[in-house]
Amino acid sequence: MKVEQAKQIVSAAIEQLSQALERGHSETLRNYLAAIGRFHRYSLRNVMLIASQKPTATHVAGFHTWHKLGRFVKKGEKGILILAPIVRPKNQSVEQTETDESSTAVSFRAAYVFDISQTDGQELPEIGNINGDPREYRDRLGKFVTEQGILLEYSQDIAPARGTSAGGKITLLPGQAPAEEFSTLAHEVAHELMHRDERRASTSKSSRETEAEAVAFVVCQAIGLETGSAAQDYIQLYEGDAKLLSESLQHIQQTATRILDAIGTEQSSAPPV
Repeated sequence: MKVEQAKQIVSAAIEQLSQALERGHSETLRNYLAAIGRFHRYSLRNVMLIASQKPTATHVAGFHTWHKLGRFVKKGEKGILILAPIVRPKNQSVEQTETDESSTAVSFRAAYVFDISQTDGQELPEIGNINGDPREYRDRLGKFVTEQGILLEYSQDIAPARGTSAGGKITLLPGQAPAEEFSTLAHEVAHELMHRDERRASTSKSSRETEAEAVAFVVCQAIGLETGSAAQDYIQLYEGDAKLLSESLQHIQQTATRILDAIGTEQSSAPPV
């Protein structure tokens, strides 16, 4: 029954989000995009579950994982329901685990995680707690771009645009502040990863720009940068179509996760679920 309950929570979250956007309210979406940044190692489904049940969550882990980190769940705290995979490890019988990335999920079970605010104990190191400075992540993002075979250059000729993407080539406007340049580069990288295949023909320019901005928002949030009005363009973009919105969020989550994994961000939470 718990698995069905989790699925109902996800469906309700998508429906709530699509209705909020249809009414012209984008704050709900901003909250979900921020959650994707905080929990990018989780599936979109579990991000929705966490954000729906505890919107203020920042770092989550299971009861035993917190114990290993020297923290303990406070008495009376209610767990956050997620879906954990039941996997078959190589050359082993079917087991239930949340940690074996090399295994293949055969089904899912209900599991509970707790936010750090629900625990007491040893302090955890601050992760990504920076304000307006992308630090080493800018160079790492540039390296990721190069590794994808994408040419990165600067030119005043693209002004007033801050960045352009031309399929295998990204051009940035020189002279941008570090945080602004990082956000611009993340936006253009998102275009390169999301909008250079057959999917491009089935998306509008408006939706492509919005998805790229949403990815940049997620990535910037994840490394601790302050974000501006990102995601506002999502208002009414999907005309209340929950299915289209859900598909778009899947692409945003997958692309942001690929970038964040590549630039080496860490999380003090449980392994991916």
